[in-house]
Amino acid sequence: MRSLLTGTAVAAALLALMVGSATSADAIENYNPVTEDRLDNPEPHNWLQVRGNREGWGYSPLDQINTSNVGSLQPAWLFSTGVQEGHQAPPLVNDGVMYVTTPMNQVLALDAATGKRLWRFQRELPEDLFQLHPTNRGPALLGDRLYVALTDCFLVALDARTGEVIWEVAVDDYQAGYYMTIAPLAAKGKIMVGVSGGEYGIRGYVAAYDAESGEEAWRTYTVPAPGEPGSDTWPDDDAWKTGGGSVWLTGNYDPDTGLSYWGIGNAAPWMGDTRGGMDNLYTTSVIAVDVESGALVGHHQYHWNDSWDWDEVSPPLIYDVTRDGETFKALVNVARNGHIYLLKPTAEGPIEFVDAWGYVYSNVITAFDPDTGRVSYDDNHWPGTGKAALFCPSLWGGKDWPYSAYSPDTGLLYIPANENLCSTLEGAEEKYVPGELYIGVPIPVILGGFSLREGWDHIGEIQAWNVDSGEEVWSKDFAHQNWGPILATGGGVLFSGGTNDHMFRAHDAATGETLWEYPTNSGVTASPSTYSVDGKQYVAVQSGWGVDAERKQDVLRGIIPGYDVHVPQGGVIWVFALP
Repeated sequence: MRSLLTGTAVAAALLALMVGSATSADAIENYNPVTEDRLDNPEPHNWLQVRGNREGWGYSPLDQINTSNVGSLQPAWLFSTGVQEGHQAPPLVNDGVMYVTTPMNQVLALDAATGKRLWRFQRELPEDLFQLHPTNRGPALLGDRLYVALTDCFLVALDARTGEVIWEVAVDDYQAGYYMTIAPLAAKGKIMVGVSGGEYGIRGYVAAYDAESGEEAWRTYTVPAPGEPGSDTWPDDDAWKTGGGSVWLTGNYDPDTGLSYWGIGNAAPWMGDTRGGMDNLYTTSVIAVDVESGALVGHHQYHWNDSWDWDEVSPPLIYDVTRDGETFKALVNVARNGHIYLLKPTAEGPIEFVDAWGYVYSNVITAFDPDTGRVSYDDNHWPGTGKAALFCPSLWGGKDWPYSAYSPDTGLLYIPANENLCSTLEGAEEKYVPGELYIGVPIPVILGGFSLREGWDHIGEIQAWNVDSGEEVWSKDFAHQNWGPILATGGGVLFSGGTNDHMFRAHDAATGETLWEYPTNSGVTASPSTYSVDGKQYVAVQSGWGVDAERKQDVLRGIIPGYDVHVPQGGVIWVFALP
């Protein structure tokens, strides 16, 4: 077994880096264990998983806060996390206890009604650790334990009552470029994680661990080895060993079929001609993985031979769609390449293509095969090694990692989009060195290649779509970027941040009208959540700008004349309620 469990023979130097500590006054009493049934059927007053339910909706039926009173929302309590960089995790809440992860390998347990700290866990980062995304996107709850994937590629199980370490396992070697930002997925007694590091030439995978013991149950690679299904989409050399295929976001899960769905990132290095100009499965795809066995039983590739850094990392939302008189369980994904995909899963695993259409301007994809969904490209906008090309949307895509949301009340899909920003890339030959960047495009070329479309008047948007009809219902524009995941509620309200003016906002889910906004300490790029304690509804979110939102801010300062907005960093948990 490749994993390193606590108590096994590990070099003393490595053990020193693994030290984690929890501080608490008293154990949490009367803790309500999080069962599989509770995850399958979440109570409205709690927020037990990253997107609220298994299907990834980002929706809560709570309606005490609604369109008529949300304008009276005010801070109930705040808590400073004590660290900087990008805060991207939603607060999870289980019967009045809030759990939050932050950058710097930190987990906080707080009283969800008052903000009182109950315990804190933090593990020191290795001094030689360097990666491009120092963040964490949340924990997982199962039984009486909390599970967190750490930046130095360890998966840790904590006692949810005290924060004490129960077990920890080395998922992979951070010195080889592997790291994790993902929130684990808990299902069928397993804790599943995916590895990041495609920009270092890692070979991506999803791995599952026994929730009780930490023993590895299975490991499913996103880049096939020779002889495995899909290996014929890679050249006959060692490219597959460094092929990328990162897993950045938590998969969604269908309890009816036992299948989990994961969005897979781009291949390494970036330029597709270095990988034979081939499809390079299973990069830039959704994969269906059987939770029990780890078998990869289905996939759909959004675009082949990616050369645009369009990580298609978002897992598809699972909900019923009606198309041409047929209602079926669908996979709906808002892809970074600027298109919405409507897919049809099967109980056995294979994924059928139904439809795809653009939600932002794209000059790369020219057509979809109506049966398979395979795309055709405009060669003029396809960069390569020694070949510069301008393409839209930019390498950050029409939507990057921030989550879309679905409301069963309105039947609409809500997208945090970015329009009018484009990139120019030109690849250069690069030799693979373990643990070093393996992008194949010089960093100055990446950062200096952004541009705005002629006639642009805004960048950020929130869009509302009826996927049944494929029609946009409304759009809300923001002057600059939108990097804010969306929360939909039963009160007919959408909550999100994402803009560089520090604002956390509430919008009418039916019209997009802004109903309320509040200036936080920093920028909000985290997923909001909502819950209730003793009958009172709260809305919670972390404010803390950083990572790609800050890099995009640097880009905008360089390409917009006279623009010089700076967003302060520093993490704060904000919790709002009605007076």
